[in-house]
Amino acid sequence: MGIKLTFIPKIQNALGPVWIFIVFAILALSFLTLARFGLSIWQGERVFGSHAWLSIFIGGLRVDIATLSYIIMPALLLTLLMQSVGWQNKVRGLIKIYLVTMSALLVFFEVITPTFINEYDLRPNRLFIEYLIYPKEVSKMIFSGYKLEVFIAVIALILSCKFASKVFSNQWQSKSSLTGLNQSILALVLVCLTILGARNSLGHRPLNPAMVSFSTDHLLNDLTLNSLYSVAFAVKQLSNEQSSQDYYGKMPTDELLSIVRSNMQNTQAAFNDVTAPTKTFHGASNTGKPKNLVIILQESLGARYVGTLGGLPLTPNIDALYKQGWGFDNLYATGTRSVRGIEAVITGFTPTPSRAVVKLDKSQRDFFTIADFLAKQNYNTQFIYGGESHFDNMRSFFLGNGFKSIVDTNNFKKIDFNGSWGASDEDLYDQADIELTKLKNQKKTFFSLIFSSSNHSPYDFPDDKITLYDKQKQTRNNAAKYADYALGTFIEKAKKSSYWDDTVFIVIADHDSRVSGASLVPVDHFKIPAVIFGKGITHKRDSQLASQIDIPVTLLSLIGASGKHPMIGHDLSKPISDNKQRAMMQYDKNFAYMHDNKVVVLQPQKPATTYTYSNNQLVPCENDEQLVRKALAHANLGNLAYTNGWYH
Repeated sequence: MGIKLTFIPKIQNALGPVWIFIVFAILALSFLTLARFGLSIWQGERVFGSHAWLSIFIGGLRVDIATLSYIIMPALLLTLLMQSVGWQNKVRGLIKIYLVTMSALLVFFEVITPTFINEYDLRPNRLFIEYLIYPKEVSKMIFSGYKLEVFIAVIALILSCKFASKVFSNQWQSKSSLTGLNQSILALVLVCLTILGARNSLGHRPLNPAMVSFSTDHLLNDLTLNSLYSVAFAVKQLSNEQSSQDYYGKMPTDELLSIVRSNMQNTQAAFNDVTAPTKTFHGASNTGKPKNLVIILQESLGARYVGTLGGLPLTPNIDALYKQGWGFDNLYATGTRSVRGIEAVITGFTPTPSRAVVKLDKSQRDFFTIADFLAKQNYNTQFIYGGESHFDNMRSFFLGNGFKSIVDTNNFKKIDFNGSWGASDEDLYDQADIELTKLKNQKKTFFSLIFSSSNHSPYDFPDDKITLYDKQKQTRNNAAKYADYALGTFIEKAKKSSYWDDTVFIVIADHDSRVSGASLVPVDHFKIPAVIFGKGITHKRDSQLASQIDIPVTLLSLIGASGKHPMIGHDLSKPISDNKQRAMMQYDKNFAYMHDNKVVVLQPQKPATTYTYSNNQLVPCENDEQLVRKALAHANLGNLAYTNGWYH
């Protein structure tokens, strides 16, 4: 005798019109899980080989819940609103059409996924959207080479629409058996659940693909998604990719490349790759044994916090490094966010009005980074961070572009102090020392990027570590002083380590904190500290004008890594003529190009303006047309390089 589920009709009657959304969620979640299971079986060699089942399905459940919450939320709100005034039947047909459409979209994108994976080794993403721009050409391609796939997709659409239509027609309940008060409580609970489900995180940011990325295999990361979510996220990302040419004005590509190349260091360089027009050979100044590289990226540490650069007396350890190593006195960040600093220091990419490439869809794999460059020269490559590495999409970007391992707060052996942004800088450096020692013991050269986080609002750091500069503990100045203290403890430990003798280190800020000012571009807030140190690094103070994009080129040269790459930065270990020294800064939608004491500022849909930079102020002066053309070329380079794949 079968078991009668007598409680289901009772729940159905209690929920009333809301019941239809429960049915949709159960069916959709079951379908998406089954589809993911099928794809994982199909790609079993990669899935089984990486022991990735658990990560794929746990991450996949989160993504599916978020997707369904976004789908259900607007229809649920409309239904609850109509229910409150007794008009729920007036939207019955609209809700049914909406849910049938969403069901069909979920089925359609999953059905076409195997074909897309066969072609691109990825779920449908921005490429799917870009193809819609060329319907004539794409339709010819599809109907000539994918007839069976088209037939299956059409049949799946028809069947899913018929099935969903039939199911949802039978699930609508006109009224709820609950009292008015209980209906209101239920409505509030359901709305809160969909909001929480859509956000799918109690952290600083809602769910995004980086949060469920776990592998250097991009397809395994993609399997955690569903294809509708993948396409929807790509649409969202496209809105962040504003064209600099639309903002600042167009320039013929030949002229742009000519200006950019002529401003590169080696005027005799050969540019033979039409698919990467800035790519050329760069010979290292270090011709001896290749060295390890450690980049210590300091959060929000502008020059105004560094005593040796004329700032507040908060950084005695960095000041000491300036007396020992190669310190830069006139170096400028490219932007005001950590991802912009990462973009410059790790990829050498010029800033654009779009978001940094770390967060853009088209650069999530096969995009040039020094990690990928060094990995191809048999380096171990690693990222170490005291917070959660999915923040700002770092994990996804790094795993797709050359970083072989990521160590974040979830992997730390010991955490003595956990702040809002994760482990304290002391805990970070303790773990970094462990990781660098491991890498050294593997008898291979290595590159490690260490990213600090204590110097970030709300400025959490351990008690009794420093003499406070401000009376109130949690201030920007005190956090900067603690960050320097933690750095000093690491440097002392590193000097006694097994990896010290064979490693080039650099401490460099990602950007200044809270860049602001009345200027179109507050240039003084872009000035940052950077000092290269380690055994064999000669002490000097370098006053030449330089940009963050010069740092990766210089570091590759110092560790003895020669080769071809597309970075346009200067190798600061070699002579640079005065007329080529420059810095580039992106401040919201404004772009600044600085040469000597002249600054050209480009604004959206406005003529370029030229200023003299004096006493930390921009003083208007007569336009320097040659400098304006240089500024326009460099402002447009990044957008063209990203769009045309010149950095792949």
